[in-house]
Amino acid sequence: MNLNKWLENVTSAAIVGHVNPDGDCVGSCLGLYNYLIENFKLEVDVYLEPFSEPLKFMSGSEKVQTEFAENKQYDLCFALDSGDENRIGAGKQCFKTAAKKICIDHHATNKGYGDENLICPEISSTAEVLTSLMENDKISKATAECLYTGIVHDTGVFQYSNVSPNTLRIAADLLEKKIDASSIISNTFVEKTYKQQRILGFALSNSVLFMDNKCIFSIIREADMERFGVNALDLEGIVAHLRDTSGVECAIFLYQTNAEEFKVSLRSKSIVDVGKVAAYYGGGGHARAAGCTLNGSARDMINNISRLVEAQLKEQG
Repeated sequence: MNLNKWLENVTSAAIVGHVNPDGDCVGSCLGLYNYLIENFKLEVDVYLEPFSEPLKFMSGSEKVQTEFAENKQYDLCFALDSGDENRIGAGKQCFKTAAKKICIDHHATNKGYGDENLICPEISSTAEVLTSLMENDKISKATAECLYTGIVHDTGVFQYSNVSPNTLRIAADLLEKKIDASSIISNTFVEKTYKQQRILGFALSNSVLFMDNKCIFSIIREADMERFGVNALDLEGIVAHLRDTSGVECAIFLYQTNAEEFKVSLRSKSIVDVGKVAAYYGGGGHARAAGCTLNGSARDMINNISRLVEAQLKEQG
């Protein structure tokens, strides 16, 4: 399978991703954007919510739009890395009004909401799925940088269980394009600003171990974000650090978005399927990484989520 079959008689295409776009989302969207404009005679637009500054090194990032013109309709719209139509961020309306809708994703909770769907939960990242749809000799250095960034972010620099031999083969093919892999990893995945380091330290120092130290949680409230001068983009990666605590199987991280609304990020190591936990509350994701949005008391949220996590731990005995 390749992208060509979807592009017949197409003159305009839009690309959209999920809310709070991460490295895989941005890398996938910009990777596809560069591939299309370099190899096809198309009008192509990308719609994404604001994303972190380090990811803006990718070619095409300056062309990303955050608002959709209501009177515009595209022949084709690609929804990338969004496990649910309701999680599409900027450009959600252009997906709904496009003449044809294609959903490409790797979230196991994705039921398929496009006219055509390619959902590959066994593959590490949407960027990896996309790379397999492209003709290698038509992948430029600019496209390769985007796709490699996406793979790096959703595999934790090739350390997570979602990495397969084919993931490494595809990454090797992208390296053949002479990209600066070490800089991509250092600048977009490892390096943090001073305020990001401070809020990370705060989250870790205020974290709580429970359930015989198998679980850990931390909560960042609006007042904390104001105190440290950070926004939601600066909180990326905190939940992974919580999960990395020795002996911990599952990490729960909450940050406040409104008076009684919290974004919840869940991570696990090998036993708990946090995708099922998130799906129970209307969210989604993967077995080892998922999230949702909840309303109410943060403590109640921790208690309710913990019951589902504990049930899975008991099942595994």
